Amino acid sequence: MGAIATPWREQRTFGIDAAAHRGALAADAPTIAVLACGVDRAYPAAHSALFHRIAEEGLLVSEWPPGAAPHKHRFLVRNRLIAALTRGTVVVEAAARSGAQATARRAQKLGRPVMVVPGPVTSAMSVGCHELLREAELGAVLVGSAAHVVQEVGRVGEGLADPPDRPSGPGDGLSDLACRVLDACPVRVGVGPERLAAIAGCDVLDVMRVLPALELADLVQWTGTGWRLRPPEQQTRG
Repeated sequence: MGAIATPWREQRTFGIDAAAHRGALAADAPTIAVLACGVDRAYPAAHSALFHRIAEEGLLVSEWPPGAAPHKHRFLVRNRLIAALTRGTVVVEAAARSGAQATARRAQKLGRPVMVVPGPVTSAMSVGCHELLREAELGAVLVGSAAHVVQEVGRVGEGLADPPDRPSGPGDGLSDLACRVLDACPVRVGVGPERLAAIAGCDVLDVMRVLPALELADLVQWTGTGWRLRPPEQQTRG
C-alpha cells in the first residue's frame, strides 16, 4: 500500500488522490482514504460518490469526530497518518511550501521509502518535488512509472522494473576505433583511408583494419575513389 502526497489545495478539487482511489477501485485493490474531517462529511462534495464507494469496498479513516470540518491545519496533521499507514509515499506534485513535503519527511523519519515524480523545472507545482530530490539526507528516489514504485516498496529482489527500451543503432556493438572511423566517413563523396585516419585520429593501418568489417556490416561502401557511409536504405545489417 502506498501513499500519494499532493498539496492540500489540490486535494480540495480533483487531484491525484481521487485518481489513485479510482484506479485502486477499478483494479479491485484495497484503498484507504485518510480524511481531514469527520467520516460523515464528503469533502469536497463532488467526491461524495467516490467516498461512498471507498466506504463500501475500502476504508475511510479519520481521527476527527463526526461533523468535524476540513480545516487547513487538519490536512497537515492528517498527513502523518498517511505516512505511517503506508509502505511508501509518492509525491506527485508539490509547491515550494506544501503539505506534501511534510508528508515525505514524516515518511522518511518512519523509515518508509520516499518517491518523487519530477516535473518541468518551470512549473511552480514541481518546485517542492525537485527540492525533495535535492535533499540527499532524505534519500528520495525519482520514479516515472508504477513499476518504479513497485520496485521501491516491494521486497528485496521482487518487482524489479524492466530497463527502458533503448533504440538500436547501426553503431551498436562496434569497437571505439570502428565507431571513430564510421563517424569520419562522409555521406556523399568517398575519401581515402589517409583522410579517414586524420579525422578519426588514428593510424592508416587501423583504418584499413576496420573498414572491411564495416563494409561487411553494410555500414560503409567503396565508391571506386574512396569510402563513404552506405545510404540508410541500403543498410541491411547493423
